[in-house]
Amino acid sequence: MKAPRPLLAAALAVALAASIAAAGAASAAPKNPCIGPGSEHLLCLNLKIGTPSEMYVSTYDGKRLLHATSDVESRGIGPMELHGHRDAPKSMRVSQRIYKAGGGHITLRTDASLHFTDVGEYFGGSYWKVHQLARFELRKVRADGTFGPVLRTSPKLNYCLRDLDRTRPGKRSPLNARYPACNQDPGIRHDVLGTSVGWSDIYPADYDKQYINVSGLQGCFVFTMTVDPKHLLFESNEHDNSSHRRVRLPFDGRGC
Repeated sequence: MKAPRPLLAAALAVALAASIAAAGAASAAPKNPCIGPGSEHLLCLNLKIGTPSEMYVSTYDGKRLLHATSDVESRGIGPMELHGHRDAPKSMRVSQRIYKAGGGHITLRTDASLHFTDVGEYFGGSYWKVHQLARFELRKVRADGTFGPVLRTSPKLNYCLRDLDRTRPGKRSPLNARYPACNQDPGIRHDVLGTSVGWSDIYPADYDKQYINVSGLQGCFVFTMTVDPKHLLFESNEHDNSSHRRVRLPFDGRGC
């Protein structure tokens, strides 16, 4: 006996929804191997970001922009190493390589991506950068010292990963840079970005989009920087990714 058409249609809809859900689950990034049982056998990294520094205000197109230097720090006991594979004209999907304590490595799919990003001719043109690697936010500091909701954010989302400065020397930190500056070739099909233990990728306050628009704001605020704000990458500690500095606006260099 054939099922009535309305029931058959409903059954097909349920099956289709289940299939879509299963496909979504299959494509999602795996569980973080750097946290929990088994993580002791991996040389996992820990990303941090330095306190906003070298702050100053500029005026552009009638807007007051509060600039700050950012320092993405690679800590932990192993490097951050990302492998990009081309999936669109200006983007790559990203897998992360994590090295094992006894040799070898594992490679895991992530939800991160690389974007071919234009930073302007003055700063060298376009580069392959990690999308949403860092985020800047501005919040009001309330009278009781707590922070209010996010009021303003930086337009910058994409950052390279590279060995720029060796900011914390140690036995696990290589003496020489192992991960070079980001690639500028729009035609490559594969790319590798990373930072070694003890090294940092630093962007000065006057670099492209290193600011938050603070026009019209007065009082005490907190300027927060967060690395990997969406937890797209695997690391050993997800609770130390932010740093902040209190500033008084209009900005004159003082805190509050």
